[in-house]
Amino acid sequence: MLVERTWLYALAHHADLAVALRQHVALSAAAFVAAALVSLPLGVLAARSAAGRALVSIMTAVRVVPSLAVLAFMLPVLGLGFVPALVALFILACPPILINTDAGFRDLDPAVREAARGMGMRGWQLLTRVEAPLAAPVIIAGLRTAAVEVIASATLAAFIGAGGLGTFILDGLANNDARQLMLGAVSVAGLALGVEAAASIALTAAARPRAADATGLAVA
Repeated sequence: MLVERTWLYALAHHADLAVALRQHVALSAAAFVAAALVSLPLGVLAARSAAGRALVSIMTAVRVVPSLAVLAFMLPVLGLGFVPALVALFILACPPILINTDAGFRDLDPAVREAARGMGMRGWQLLTRVEAPLAAPVIIAGLRTAAVEVIASATLAAFIGAGGLGTFILDGLANNDARQLMLGAVSVAGLALGVEAAASIALTAAARPRAADATGLAVA
């Protein structure tokens, strides 16, 4: 039975699996954090300016580019290894975060902003205490999408020598070994589902109290 054979293979190669998992997590986390640090403020700026529409349009176009195409484009530019895979995943992670951040802030009710300004809120206070909590659900959706896409696309990084769980899939294809293929596929799927669930619980729990306060302001 394939499941049993895959399990026995995983036990026999647990050290290799641990190394591949660390590589996959390190690559995915670095790309995701870098994309969030860049895309969140850019999304806020895009929502506040007419020129931001052009940036959002560019990000929308980038989003339809296949992951493998972005990774392949990095080869002649940066070569093989961790760095080109990191840059490619960063590019893939930016669009969903930026687009959702722009949408979350752009769709806020102007009356809420006016009410907050009437209470004396300005600048950073308005952003952090009113706008960000109300936009949080849409932003969180973008972060979750980016996290899952990065983890899934990091599987392809093995094709350019960046390691990760994709090495089991690559080796399984090369060796015609169904155990390696299944181990790689199940590991990536499990990691993606686990990260999505954890991110959803943590981010939603963090945003709920502030969103409730901001909603109370809107009602007031």
